Amino acid sequence: MGILEFFTLLGALGMFLYGMNLMSSGLQKVAGERLRGLLSAMTSNPFKGVLTGLGITSIIQSSSATTVMVVSFVNAGLLTLAQAIGVIMGANIGTTVTAWMVAWLGFKADISTLAIPLMLFGFLFSNSKKDQRKNIGELIIGFSLLFLGLSFMKESVPDLRETPQVLEFVKTWASHGFGSVLLFLAFGTVLTLVLQSSSATMAITLIMLSMGWVPFNMACAMVLGENIGTTITANIAASVGNTQAKRAALSHTIFNVFGVIWALILYNPFLQFVGSITETLFGLPNPAAEGFSVTEAESVEGTAALYGLSMLHTLFNLINTLLLVWFTKRIAQAVSWIVRAPKNQEKEVFKLKYISAGPLATPELSVEQAFEEIIHFAQISKNGAEYTQAAINEADSDKFESLREELVKYEEISDRIEYEIATFLNDVSTGEISESTSVKIKAMYKIIGELESLGDSGETISRILSRKNIHKKEFDANAIKSLNAMAEAVITAYDAMIANLTAAHKGELQEISNAYNAEERLNTLRNNFRDTMIENIDNSGKNYQASVYCMDIINAYERMGDFMINVSQDLERAFIRR
Repeated sequence: MGILEFFTLLGALGMFLYGMNLMSSGLQKVAGERLRGLLSAMTSNPFKGVLTGLGITSIIQSSSATTVMVVSFVNAGLLTLAQAIGVIMGANIGTTVTAWMVAWLGFKADISTLAIPLMLFGFLFSNSKKDQRKNIGELIIGFSLLFLGLSFMKESVPDLRETPQVLEFVKTWASHGFGSVLLFLAFGTVLTLVLQSSSATMAITLIMLSMGWVPFNMACAMVLGENIGTTITANIAASVGNTQAKRAALSHTIFNVFGVIWALILYNPFLQFVGSITETLFGLPNPAAEGFSVTEAESVEGTAALYGLSMLHTLFNLINTLLLVWFTKRIAQAVSWIVRAPKNQEKEVFKLKYISAGPLATPELSVEQAFEEIIHFAQISKNGAEYTQAAINEADSDKFESLREELVKYEEISDRIEYEIATFLNDVSTGEISESTSVKIKAMYKIIGELESLGDSGETISRILSRKNIHKKEFDANAIKSLNAMAEAVITAYDAMIANLTAAHKGELQEISNAYNAEERLNTLRNNFRDTMIENIDNSGKNYQASVYCMDIINAYERMGDFMINVSQDLERAFIRR
């Protein structure tokens, strides 16, 4: 194999991987929010969760994308960890569709002959002004590149039958009994780690099998190794994530490692079972039978081997799911026990919950992550507002000082979260994004700015209260009553804003009258309290300085209402379908 052929092989592999990513990206964009709706609607029990994971992964051809959505739903409280495990099991079954697609279209139908004409249609669609057609164009181009890459890989791989010495060396790998099974299992695991794609490793395994490089039983061992390799990749990605992400990734590992263990214990009977199913369903020779060998990829034996390997991949995940789906709650308990939540829950709350390891493969899923983080940001901001009310009512100086420190900390947290989300959105914006996604991202920039201003307002109120205490001024009962009324109106406005954020994220936002009502309530209270205080000052002239502090706090609360109505108006412009 010359140097040119070697680089051609690497280039073909790169084309295959790029085509797979492009096709998955296009499918996710075409499917859009319907995938999220399906995921949230069909997980009421583990079996529905399995069907949901199977369906979504079959559609978008990416178990990683499905897993990311699952983890974000767990963190949002829309799925329990047990439900998420069911979806992950289904995603494992769904990803086997890729193997069948490659085995049938790539080897038997040889769709690569249609790939170039298909790219013409993909190009025409991608130049459309409509987002949906652009996404379909991306899907078609990715599909074409995937099978062109597969075709080039098949042509670039040397036929070892023409070099008997090399063929004999490869055969020695398969001549050590069960030790060879473990060797090829490790090889499949490492190859998946290197390529970061179990689909690519599966395609390479199918090529190696069709070219006669490895016998059927050793190719099966590679497939088992690929199932372990893909879980290690997920755990590496989750290592910088939050507690729930680590638990979901670990449950994926437990699922696949358990499956590999029982498959190794029953290795020969399992292969015979797979071979019998292949023989019965397709009328082909049993690829697990003694003496079976592949002479040519286009031969009957070659077809039997390819279908048999795809069948093993499917049956492995199907049987494993049927065995473990009954124990999803136990698995959830086990991973929760292994991956403990941090002792200091306060610190965990103030970390980013949904953005963990940079933008995802597609901007659409990245925007989903960022939006969930914004909702979390709003909830943290509401906690800060509740601290301001507690500070207003606190007479003990030591306890007040503790509350003031909390408000200062919340202001710093708001600055940090705004910066992190803005940085993430900047990275997302550098990718290829649709017009609708661009509009959403611009709205999200504005929203995080308003939320950061809300954090500043809480710290501003703490400074006003500190000055009041330094000057030894006291609020009378009427002033305390007025301030509490404003604080409660602010909390109501927060509830309206968070409800609108949540509805927009689900694609269910229709109007924002709740936000307008909350804003009007704050303005009315502010005007009434201001008129009352001015009248009291004119009549008595007493407690003037305390009244000024009180009015400053009321004005700060009213400005918080302005920031919150701005958030809802940004949502109205960007997320309500006209």
